[in-house]
Amino acid sequence: MGNNILARKALLLVTGSIWILSSLPALADEQILSLPKVVEYSLQHNSDLKSFREEKGIFDAGRLKAGLLPNPTLDLEAGTGALTGSDAESTLSIGISQEFLLAGKRSKRLAVAERDLDLYKYQLADKERLIIEEVKTLFCDVILAEQRLTLADRSIALNRQLWDISKERLAAGDIAELELNLVKIELARSEVSRIDVAKALRQNQEKLSAIAGLPAGTQYPTTGTLQSTSTLTRALAELKQLALAQRPDMKALKTERERGEAGVRLARAESVPNLTVGLSAWRDTRSMKIGGLEGTDKAYTIMMKLSMPIPLFDRNQAGVQEARARLSSAESRLSSISRNIEREVETAYASYLSSEKILSLYKTDIIPQLEENLNLTREAWRLGELGILTVIQEQKKFFEVSDNYLMALYNRQTALVKLDSAVGTELNGGVE
Repeated sequence: MGNNILARKALLLVTGSIWILSSLPALADEQILSLPKVVEYSLQHNSDLKSFREEKGIFDAGRLKAGLLPNPTLDLEAGTGALTGSDAESTLSIGISQEFLLAGKRSKRLAVAERDLDLYKYQLADKERLIIEEVKTLFCDVILAEQRLTLADRSIALNRQLWDISKERLAAGDIAELELNLVKIELARSEVSRIDVAKALRQNQEKLSAIAGLPAGTQYPTTGTLQSTSTLTRALAELKQLALAQRPDMKALKTERERGEAGVRLARAESVPNLTVGLSAWRDTRSMKIGGLEGTDKAYTIMMKLSMPIPLFDRNQAGVQEARARLSSAESRLSSISRNIEREVETAYASYLSSEKILSLYKTDIIPQLEENLNLTREAWRLGELGILTVIQEQKKFFEVSDNYLMALYNRQTALVKLDSAVGTELNGGVE
């Protein structure tokens, strides 16, 4: 029996483990984070986006409410003469009334509710645009930190080679002990630098995990490079036109203007009172005496009632004024955002061109010569033609320039990311 119990527990444990693993996010199955996967995961699991998506139910309810008709009213009325000594006399009335919306109020309310829902959709799309920009930038931060870590490892490896060669040359009497100490200091400095870079990498990974909504405490390796073969071929004027046509915040303000126009039409319609139509049946029972005989007489009446408020004092002047103010505000902000979008595209485009020029200088004039200079200097020192200080200075220059080159690559990628966001569409920017 004991074996059966252990077997059942083991089965439950395996079943539970399988269920837990199957319930983990799909991104965990990938093990390696690529930029498209992180962006897709962020759009699904970012906490701000998830909470904002829940608000769609509010606008769906508003559209449903705008299409509903007023409920009919049931009227019941009864009277008796028992309290006044006329027990045989009574009245009974039953009726129903219905309010009818005039001036097309229902269709105008539906139009306003539809614009509210469209406005929400564009606002959600704009939040997604900003989240994508932030995720891509943070992903570039992670890739930059990873490549800086690789550069730091190379620095440590070169300094250890210097350390090993210096010990051999010191033992052979070719160099002074001071040179060995200088190499030791440089090796320790490169190890300290690596610790700082690793710390920055962990911080960037945590930021990316937080914005992407990754499970807490999970860390996945990333795949990607700051090197990119994509080039921007579109002119600035074309990018501006594309931004004005594609940006969701621009579409949101256009929709808000349309909503304001629909609100003005609704407010004017609200100044027309609604008509209420009522239909009722009335029974009146009266006592009567004829020749000493007492009896009752019943009369039945069918009545129809029409009622409508007289718009003498309140003609919804305040509602019309408020709707016009909202429309004026939307038009003003629409004009302002057009200028802001054009400036944003111009700034991002200029930043991209500047980063391209800097990166071109590194690729054509600096980087090819830098590696050769370092190798020649190290070989000359090994042959005893140069002192260790020259080698150390050359290595410092090499890694400093290499780090600047990584920053130039990073600046170009983030400029493309910013330009993508400014235009509101994918221009083949980002980490490849």
